This record gives sequence, C-alpha cells and structure tokens, in this order.
Amino acid sequence: MSMTAASRRHIPDILDCLAQLSNDEVPTPPKFANQMLDLLPDEAWSDPNLKWLDPFVKSGVFLREVATRLLSGLTEWEPDFEKRRDHIFRNMLYGTSITEMTGLLARRSLYYSRDASGEMSVIKFASPDGNVPFVPAKHTFKKARCVICGAPEDLERGDSRENHAYSFIHGAYPIEELKDMKFDVIVGNPPFQIDDGGHNASATPIYQHFVEAAIDMGPRYVLMITPSRWFGGGKGLDKYRERMLNDRHMQHLVDYPKLYDGFPGVKIRGGVSYFLWNRDYEGPCNIQTMWDGKPVGEPVARYLNAYDVLVRRNEAVSILEKVRAKGEPTLNNRVSSAKPFGLRTFFHGVPKPDGLSNPVKLYGSQRVSWVERADIPQNDAWVDDWKVLMTAVQGTSAAVETMFLGKPIVAAPGSASTETYLVTGRFDGFAEAEWFAGYLRTRFARFLVSLRKSTQHATRDVYSFIPDLPMDRQWTDDKLYERYGLTDEEVAFIESQVKEMPSNAQVVDE
Repeated sequence: MSMTAASRRHIPDILDCLAQLSNDEVPTPPKFANQMLDLLPDEAWSDPNLKWLDPFVKSGVFLREVATRLLSGLTEWEPDFEKRRDHIFRNMLYGTSITEMTGLLARRSLYYSRDASGEMSVIKFASPDGNVPFVPAKHTFKKARCVICGAPEDLERGDSRENHAYSFIHGAYPIEELKDMKFDVIVGNPPFQIDDGGHNASATPIYQHFVEAAIDMGPRYVLMITPSRWFGGGKGLDKYRERMLNDRHMQHLVDYPKLYDGFPGVKIRGGVSYFLWNRDYEGPCNIQTMWDGKPVGEPVARYLNAYDVLVRRNEAVSILEKVRAKGEPTLNNRVSSAKPFGLRTFFHGVPKPDGLSNPVKLYGSQRVSWVERADIPQNDAWVDDWKVLMTAVQGTSAAVETMFLGKPIVAAPGSASTETYLVTGRFDGFAEAEWFAGYLRTRFARFLVSLRKSTQHATRDVYSFIPDLPMDRQWTDDKLYERYGLTDEEVAFIESQVKEMPSNAQVVDE
C-alpha cells in the first residue's frame, strides 16, 4: 500500500503518545516543554560551560529538547557536530529518573538507547546509565510518616520494589561524584503528589519539596511546572506559598487555569503553571494567563505578595483593589470554621423528631435528620439563630468552574448542621438572613470567592475578600458594581467568569 505525501511527512513524536503512568508520573508533552524552555534567555543556548539538571526525569523530554537547542546554539563555538554533541551529552546534561522504568524511557529519548554504554547509544558512556541514572533512596519515618515527604510507612517496600522515595529530596542525588558540581539550570516536571492513605485515597502534595530543593542549590535558573493550587490553598502548602510569593527572583509565571489545558486527559484540579526563577533578577513577576493553549492578553508585571494569596488573573487585580480600598471588614470574620457544631460529615440523626424531648433539625450530607439538642457538642446557642448555611465543598468535574459557591440554605431557629456545611452568617430575623443569602448569590460575591478558591473546598478562607456589608437591604450586582465604582470592562470580566445564580437557587427552610 502506498503512503500519501501527507502521511510520509508526518512522523509522530513518541513522547506525545505517552499516557499518565501514575499520580506522580505525568510526562510533559514536548510542545509544552518547549514553551517552558522559551522563557530562558538566548544566551543559555550558546554557553558551553552551563550544567543542566533534570532531577526528576520521566520521559526525558526536557533533556532531549535542551540537547536539540544546544546542538544548534553551540554551532559557532564548536562547528564539528560530533565533537559538539559529545561535549553536550557528556559534560552539560545530567539527571536522575524517578523510577527505573522512566530511566529507561529517558535514556532512550536522550541517547537513542536505554543502554548508554551500548553500540546504539549516540554517545558511548562507561556506564549503561550515562548521566541519567535511577538512584534509589529511602524514606525517613517517624510516627509512620516520612519526615521529608509525608509518605505513609507502607510505601517502604524493601530493595526489591520502588518505594517512591525520590532521590533529589531524600539526599541520594546528586550522587557523590557530582556533589561538588555547580548546576546552572535546573529544569523539569517534579512528581506532584503522593497517596497518603487518608480518607477517600487522599493525596499529599510533594512538588514543593522539589522546587525548594532546587532553589536552595543556588543555580542561575530554575524552570519548573507544578500544580497551581499553591496560589491560594493546598494541603500543607502555607509556608511554601509564603516563600514563593515573597521571592523577588520569580521572573516569569505562566498559568493554565482551565482543567486539562496543560496536560490533556489528566485531571489536575486548579490547573497547572510553570515559572522561571532567575538568581540574578529581582523585581516584579511577569504573569501570563493561558486559555485553550493561547495567551489571554499581554503579560503583566506585578509583585506576587500583594495579598496573602496570588490573584491569578491580571484582569481581577483592579477590581480587588477597588473593593479593598474601602477598608471594610470581610466575611471570613463571620463565617464559621469547619464542624460548626462539632459534628462530622458522616454523622446523622434519626429520620423524624418523634420521641425526642428537644429535637433539632440537622442538615447533613445528602439528608436532613433530627437530633437531641443535648447531643450537639458545641455552639449550642447558635441553634436559636436564623442561619445561612453553605456547603464546605463545591465544584464539579467541568473543565471550567463558573459557580464557586453552592446554594445558600436559610435555616430557621431550631437547626444545626454537620461539617458538610459552614455557618456563613447568623441573624436575629428572617429578613436579614434572606438578604445575606441573596448577597452570597451575587456574581460579585462569588467572583471574590473565585480569587481565593483553587479547589472544590469552600472553607472560611475563601470568603476573605468579600466585604461584610450591613444586611439592611437587598444587595444586587448592580448596586455592588456601583458601590465599588467598577467600569463596564470590569463588570464584563466578572460576568464572563461567574454564572448567574437565580433567586430560586436558595433553600428557605422555616
């Protein structure tokens, strides 16, 4: 069968075809890797003295693409292709794989052979590993958790099986032969998370350990892609977020908020982003939003630490500044913490109040039940208030979130809730509670939530940008836009991001 001219021209890149191997093995598409490498200055590709390191190699795409660029950029330095290639592969490119299998893939990508000492390798090393070994490491456990990465103790499975103790953050790499080497550029895609054995197969982020370890090595550049959850939340990421927001060496940040936009087919809630950290740069960070693989407007230079979280959309900054300029208190001071009445999500009362001496209506996970008032562990006085309840978790699997908060529930006196809900406001009368629920339904309020909410969790913290206004009237979007002097362009941006929540999207339960 003859091939068409088009099919002869198209030679697929095998690295485009690799699927996600596990939660921590998400190969980077070559096109995406090259977009990241474009952030580096031109002189990086013409300096034969730089040492490049990918300390968490998966498919080998970064080292391969760096090699391609160096082979072109160093032509003037060394016109002889064979000598130039030998210098690049032998003296400039280094890495360690995260598993034995990814090591084989990486060496195949970089050297054209999984055996770097074999006849098929483009550069023949003394060792089969070349400069890309798999270096095993061990966890350091205390109270059944690794003190470095938080992995549960059952991940330590002996020398015969990989235990996901990554060498770069567990002190095994760089190996002794490389300890005194000064790496100039550290690039790559670190493992994102590790299953921690928690409820519903929860996972602990670990990418922050790789970023910090890389920066602490003092290279000239660090270029990495990570989840974007650290912008405003994430389990155990508070200190990391504070460090990154206050680091004036962050020169570029490119953000992909849309689900699946960075890694097609891989669900990374909150999106992904990559950054360039430049040791010799100090100033504002150039932030660029991407949507469907294309830039949204021009990058904007701004300091990351203007707030305690990173406001990821440049268009949102002017809106938030106008809101904050009034110096009003915010709703996080009104919203309850988790477990407002001390009852866990899985707790339920009886189906009917019959037979209870002092029944309290209990809003819980997917049902309403009844409990004795004496059985409510905390905040007993709140039972007598009018309350507005909001789900503590809200979100869908959609690629684009547009609601950000669930339906408000106006709960009458004689009620309580499990930790499925937060008590976002308590009031003496029905009218105030109803107006407050209407306020939370506005696009304005939910837009301010969106600036802090990067996952499904709608904890008290996500309300920290919403002004705590007096509930002496019905607040509408038009009134709020006027109050804060928003322009037509700012209003249009809010309404492009937040879907209208109709008035019937509220449960009034008396």
